[in-house]
Parts: sequence; C-alpha cells; structure tokens
Amino acid sequence: MAKEASFDIVSQVDMQEVTNAVHQALKEIENRFDFKNSKSEIRQDDKGITLVSDDDFKLKNVVDILESKMVKRGISLRALKYGKVESAAGDTVRQQVELVQGISKEKAKEITKLIKDSKIKVQAQVQGDQVRVVGKQRDDLQAIIALLKKADLDIELQFINFRS
Repeated sequence: MAKEASFDIVSQVDMQEVTNAVHQALKEIENRFDFKNSKSEIRQDDKGITLVSDDDFKLKNVVDILESKMVKRGISLRALKYGKVESAAGDTVRQQVELVQGISKEKAKEITKLIKDSKIKVQAQVQGDQVRVVGKQRDDLQAIIALLKKADLDIELQFINFRS
C-alpha cells in the first residue's frame, strides 16, 4: 500500500513582524514633516491595530504608511480587515484594523468544495481553523496548491506540514 502524503492549509500572521511594522510606521510618522504637530498614532493590542489621526486625509496617509511597512515585512494586506472610520475624542478620527488569523468555517467549506470540484484524487478535511489535504501522490497535492494559489479567496493562505 502506498504511503499517503498530506499538508495543511492555514492563514496565519506573524505577530512579531506586525509589531515590527507598527514600530517602523510610528517612527516614520514621527519624522515626517506633514505629520508635525499631528495627533496621529498607531496602537497595537490583542484585538488588532487602532489608527488615530487628525482627519480623514491624514488617516489615509497613516494607513498608506502602515501598509507599506507591512508589505516590506512580508505581511499580506489580505490579512488586514479595516473597520469603518469613526470620530474620536479631541477632533480626531479612529479606525480599527483587525488581523485575520485562521480560516473561517465558511472559507474552509469554500476551499474543500473547490478541491472536490477539481476532481483531483485527494481528500480535504476541515480541522478547526485549518484544512488538511491528504492524497496518495505528491503531484496531486502540488496540483491542489497551484489551484488554491490561482483561486481568489480574499484571504492569504500558507501551506505547511507537507509530509510524504
């Protein structure tokens, strides 16, 4: 009997890299002339990131700075989910940014349906916030990875624990 190969599909964000990107963005905001005497700041906590600035225009600039730092640190912008802009204390505006960790049940069902519809001889199984794919041939597993990379799923996927 042939040994089965498998891998896991996950959606994870390296929180240390997020912290580093936030610190770099804060340094740039402190040093930029257009943010002089501004109340712009970026706060990170367990729930995500909070952006605060004087007005919508400066908030958009803060978002651009943060996104550029995230990309430089290898964090996909698909992992960021922006809340709506709301007014805050002291004539400022605030926006929450949620970090998407794990694959939701709906996305996991969408991924398994996509795999089953491909007619490639593998089994996909949802395990919490990840999906495990098992097949007898490595080529089939690599075909599934290529299929999922092409698919537009609105979340960043990583393929880990490749075992053969």
